[in-house]
Amino acid sequence: MLFHLSIAAHEPRHVAEVIAEFWGGEALPFPPVCEGCWIAFAGDERATAMEVYPIDTRLKEADGDADAYGERGHEGRYTATHAAIATILSQDEVLAIAAREGWPAKYRKRGDQFGVIELWIEGRQMIELLTSEMQREYFATTTIANWKAMLAAEPVSA
Repeated sequence: MLFHLSIAAHEPRHVAEVIAEFWGGEALPFPPVCEGCWIAFAGDERATAMEVYPIDTRLKEADGDADAYGERGHEGRYTATHAAIATILSQDEVLAIAAREGWPAKYRKRGDQFGVIELWIEGRQMIELLTSEMQREYFATTTIANWKAMLAAEPVSA
């Protein structure tokens, strides 16, 4: 189960507000890491959330008995970090929001198994959004047993 995920954005508040909109949730400031951080809450029974940090933030390990902290000053255009998140909206509604924001988005079928809307926040950070129908496909196909069967059919080298 995913409780929360963090991403970086040029406009953390705006990105958190749009993600919260996809979920029907709420975006709020998130000061524990560093100034300018926001968090999008889904408002669901799992307390699902996505933290959105300023683009030049990196997390650092603290010495001794202290929490990790955010440090500003590191930026890159793309990252391997992404998330697949549920949305209460329809595909058309998601694509309309993406168009409004000027963010690239398109429907994709992952491995002929389940559909996603591949959305590029600020044109650089991928998020996969799954509508109700796409979520049903995902749950029906993305299981440990199915993953093992796929690996057995097409072995990969470690």
